[in-house]
Amino acid sequence: MRIALHWKILIGMVAGLVFGYLMKNIGQSELVADWVKPFGTIFINLLKMIAVPLIVVSLINGLADLKDISKLSKLGGRTIVLYLFTTICAVSLGLLLANVVSPGSYINEESRQSLLTNFAGDAAQKIQLAESAKNQGPLQPLVDIVPENVFFAMTDNASMLQVILFAILIGIGLILIDPEKAAPVSNFFKGFNDVILKIIDIIMMAAPIGVFALMAALMVEIPDFTTLQALLVYALTVVLGLLIMIFILYPALLIIFAKVSPKRFFSAIMPAQLLAFSTSSSAATLPVTMERVTEHLGVDEEVSSFVLPLGATVNMDGTSLYQAVAAIFIAQAMGMELDLATQLMIIVTATLASIGSAAVPSAGMVMLVIVLGQAGIPEAGLALIFAIDRPLDMIRTMVNVTSDATVAAIVAKSVNKLHDPADLPELR
Repeated sequence: MRIALHWKILIGMVAGLVFGYLMKNIGQSELVADWVKPFGTIFINLLKMIAVPLIVVSLINGLADLKDISKLSKLGGRTIVLYLFTTICAVSLGLLLANVVSPGSYINEESRQSLLTNFAGDAAQKIQLAESAKNQGPLQPLVDIVPENVFFAMTDNASMLQVILFAILIGIGLILIDPEKAAPVSNFFKGFNDVILKIIDIIMMAAPIGVFALMAALMVEIPDFTTLQALLVYALTVVLGLLIMIFILYPALLIIFAKVSPKRFFSAIMPAQLLAFSTSSSAATLPVTMERVTEHLGVDEEVSSFVLPLGATVNMDGTSLYQAVAAIFIAQAMGMELDLATQLMIIVTATLASIGSAAVPSAGMVMLVIVLGQAGIPEAGLALIFAIDRPLDMIRTMVNVTSDATVAAIVAKSVNKLHDPADLPELR
C-alpha cells in the first residue's frame, strides 16, 4: 500500500517529536544536536538551493506564455489587491482577539521580570537589526528591489524580490521580441523547468527524514514548560487567530471566489503546509508549494509562477496577525492602554512591515520592533515573547503558505486559469 506524501511527513513529524522528547528526558540533547539536527539542516538547504532557480525558470516560462503585457498587469494588480486584503484581515483579527482575550493581563509580575531578564540579550539583538533598517530611509525598500548584481542576488534567498524583478524583465523581453527569436529561449526554460520539478520530487523523497530531524531538534531546544506557562494565554490567542485564518477565512474566500472546495484545496497543499510547519521558512517551502498548487490544485503555471514567489516575499498573513497580538500583549503586560487611533496605526504599520519581512525564520521579530516603536510600546518588551516564538513561528509560516495558495487559486479562477480536478493527476 502506497502512503501519501502528507502522511509520510506527518509520521516523520510525530516520530521526531517523540524521539526528541525521549532524548531530552534522558539527557541526550547534545546527541540530537550533533547527529540528528544536521540532517534537518541539509533538507532545508536542499529546498532553499532549488528555490531561486525555480523562481527564475518558472516565472520566465509563465510570463513568456502570456504573450501579452496587459495580461501581466491584470495578474499583478489582482494579486497585490488580494494580498493586501488578506493581510489587513489578519492584522484586524489579531487586534480583535487580543482586545477580547487580553492575554497580557494573565502574566504576573514575577514571570514578567523573569522573561525580561532572561531574554534581554535576544531582544537587544533584534532591536539593533530593526534600528539599522529604520535608518536607511523611507524609500530604501524600493531601492532594495533593484539589484546591483543579479548573480549576487541569486545567492541570497532574502533577495527574492530582486530575483523576481529580473525574471519579470526577461519574461517581458521575451513577449516583446519576435516570436521566432523568443522560441529557442522559451523552449530552453521549459525544459529547464521540467528538470527542476523532477529535482524537487527527488528532494521530497527525503522529506520524512528531514522533518523527523527538524522536529527532534525543536523538542530538545524548546524551553521547559514552566517558562512557557506564563505565555500560554498569549500563545493560545495567536494560535486561535491563525486557525481562524486557515479553517474559516481562506476556505470562505475559496468557495466564494474560486469555487474550490476546502477538501480539494487542503488535500492538494497539505504537504506544503506540513513542510512550512516543520521548516518555519516560506522560502524553503516555496518549491513544494509551487509543485502542489500547479500539479494538484490545478492552478496554471502562468499564474502560480508569478503569484507564489511574490507571496513568499511580501504576503505574510501569519506574521501580521502575530505582530498585532504581540503588540497588544506587550502593551498590556507593561500596563499600557492603547487607544483606537494607535491600534488603527498598528494595522497600517503591521501590513507594511509584513511586506518587508524576509521569508526566513523569525524575521517577523525584527519587523515587530518597528510596530512596537510606532505604537509607543517599549521595544524591550520584545523579550516577553521570545520563549514561545519558535513554535508560533511554525504555525504562522503554515498560514503564510496557505494564504499564498489561496490567492493563487482565486487569481487563477479570475483569469480562467484554474483547471478542473478531473484534469489533474491523481493526488499523491
